[in-house]
Order: sequence, then structure tokens, then C-alpha cells
Amino acid sequence: MSKLTSIACSEEHAHELGFVVTNAGVLSLIQDAGRYGAFNLGLTNGGPADSLAFYWANKLCGNEPNSTAIEISLGGLELTAQVDCVIAVTGAPMPLSINGQPKALWRSFLVKAGDTISLGFTPLGVRCYLAVVGGFDIKPSFGSTATVCRESVGGIRGDKLVDNDILPCQAVSKSANKLKKLMLPEHEQPQYANEVLLHTVLSYQQAHFSNIEKRLLFSSEYQISKHWDRMGYRLQGRAIKADVDGILSEGICYGAVQVPADGQPIVLLNDRQTIGGYPKIGAVISQDCAKLSQLRQGDKVRFEPISMSQADNMFHLNLRRLTQTKLISYS
Repeated sequence: MSKLTSIACSEEHAHELGFVVTNAGVLSLIQDAGRYGAFNLGLTNGGPADSLAFYWANKLCGNEPNSTAIEISLGGLELTAQVDCVIAVTGAPMPLSINGQPKALWRSFLVKAGDTISLGFTPLGVRCYLAVVGGFDIKPSFGSTATVCRESVGGIRGDKLVDNDILPCQAVSKSANKLKKLMLPEHEQPQYANEVLLHTVLSYQQAHFSNIEKRLLFSSEYQISKHWDRMGYRLQGRAIKADVDGILSEGICYGAVQVPADGQPIVLLNDRQTIGGYPKIGAVISQDCAKLSQLRQGDKVRFEPISMSQADNMFHLNLRRLTQTKLISYS
């Protein structure tokens, strides 16, 4: 993207007020819950890599689950508020400060016009989510604001945030000082680690892998390689061999574990391609994909096989716990 294009995009939103990006950080992306129903156009889902942290960021702001927020990878984002508003930051333990004063994650804050919000670099995990009451007012692209840089769709210009971008949002009233401040109880907050167990449902293509190869997969430890991003995580460890080098290209689901010719598994995530021709031994369940997205190079994973009915039970138990978890107010 040229500097001229960036200036033009900033001028387009110049009459709108919200936040000014003073430091875009390593990789900061506009995301809503994702883009669905566009696979026939070759457009993938996008959306938050850690859907749980994204959910709580919006919940703390009283937003609908599909409201637009910012996904910050590794850290470094700095914003200046142009209006009074309420924000919340959740996810990996990135140091958060407002006007240089440290603040805790997993709670809502009143931010006033002129305030500076800064996120440092996280020592553990990868991604944080910054939500604002009412969500960021970004024009949808193909029905969603989710940014997928590879496809140049979503966000402000189909790309990551850059310095001087303006992120419009609604101002809160002057009586906002009386608004109830909310937080997620500490015992309900996700605990991030550098090791994750990936519950995996075997696919119909498991027939291309012998019982020995499947046992090798489920008894081995893998490390995250240097090739990891929102498209997928390539792993390093015991090679798994299929009895075919490829298959006819077909649609790829979220969490698919595909095995290329070198035998090193790749777990595909939000920005995966819509079709592919590598055999897939199974698919990792969604809540574990969110945990995987918080790992970085050198972190470790293991696979564990589960049945479809077990996956269904885990999903509904997780959903029930989510809906029964209550936010609490703090002063």
C-alpha cells in the first residue's frame, strides 16, 4: 500500500471521531466475528484467532458478539482517543497503560478525549483484543469487517492498521463516570501457556494413514515451527506419512490437520485457503484452535483423538459455562 493511499484513506475518515492510531504495532487488525457464506467467492472466514478473548472483550463493553474490535498480535499498538468512550482489553498478558498508568486486562475502563492507550509486548501468548462500547464503526466488506490481508478484504483498506488511521466509534455521554465498570472474575480468565493439548476428530481421509501413522501422531510431541500465522500453524516433529501425495482439491474446514509431502502437520486456522489438495488426518476442535492461536515458535502441542460425539459434548459444555459466567462490577 502506498503512502498516498494511506493518506487518502485517513482523509476519508477525517470527519469522523474515534481513535487515532499513533503506533500500529507489529500486526493490528480490524476483526468482527468473521465472514461467512463467501467461500464460493474464494473468501475465507477471517475473524478473531482467539474467539474466546474476542467474545469477552465485547461482552465487557456490553456489545453484540459480532461487534468490530481490534486484534493486536504481539503488541506495540498505541491509540489516542478523540472522544470519551469505554474500552476493554482481553487476551494474552500485554502490558496495558492509559496515559502511562498501568491497567489490568479483562475489565472495562472509561477513556476520555485526549487519553493515550498503549499496549506493550506480551511475554506469553500472542494476541489481545481491544473493544469499545458500540464497536468500531467500520464499513463492511462482503458482509463483514474482518480483515484478511492475503485477500485484501475487510478492515479500513483490506490491510493491517497503519499509523494515522482513524477508527471511528461512538462517544459516551458526560454521565459516563457513573457507568458500571465491569470485569471478568480472575478465576474465569483463560490461563495462557506454552503447551496445548489439541483434541482432534479423525476425518474421513484417515484411511490414507495406517494405524501405525495415527498412533505416531497421537503419541508424539510437536513444536510450533517458524511458519505460523493466522492462516495456519506448521508443526515440527515426527513425520506422518499418508499413502497418497495429494487428493482432489476440496473445501477445508477450520482446524483441519493437513499433512503435506514432508509429513509435518499443518493446523489450518481463520485465514486458511478455501480449498486444498493435501490429505487431512482430522480436525482440531474450535476451542483448542483458539488456544493454538496463542502459541508462538518453539511452543509445544500434542494431539489427542476424540469422537464426534465427544467433540459435540465438549462444545456444548463449553458453551454452557460461557453463558453462565457472570461479569462483576468493580470500583
